[in-house]
Amino acid sequence: MNLVEKITKDQIRTDIPEFRVGDTVVVGYHIKEGNKERVQDFEGIVIAIKNSGVAKNFIVRKISAGVGVEKTYPMNSPKIAYVKVVRKGKVRQARPYYLRSLVSKPRIKERRDKELSK
Repeated sequence: MNLVEKITKDQIRTDIPEFRVGDTVVVGYHIKEGNKERVQDFEGIVIAIKNSGVAKNFIVRKISAGVGVEKTYPMNSPKIAYVKVVRKGKVRQARPYYLRSLVSKPRIKERRDKELSK
């Protein structure tokens, strides 16, 4: 058991900032086209964070040209160049899948940390 924990500890990324469901994030993802490689940004609202440890995933949703687009990213993938938290959102559910049924852009209240209110 100790060997498994040691191997998984080395594979978990620590350079990704902490974010929660409801936050708006920009994910930079390495895309390979032919023999070229570039970083593509995807900005949207985090609607789910699943699993834990090495297998941790998060789902980001945005509305592009009136169509909802969702992408699932493995948290510890080496293909993720960066994750930036643009806005901290306040939602009351662990997985706000109700955002899928909204026609317009979702309006989520901004979360204020306890340190900011002092």
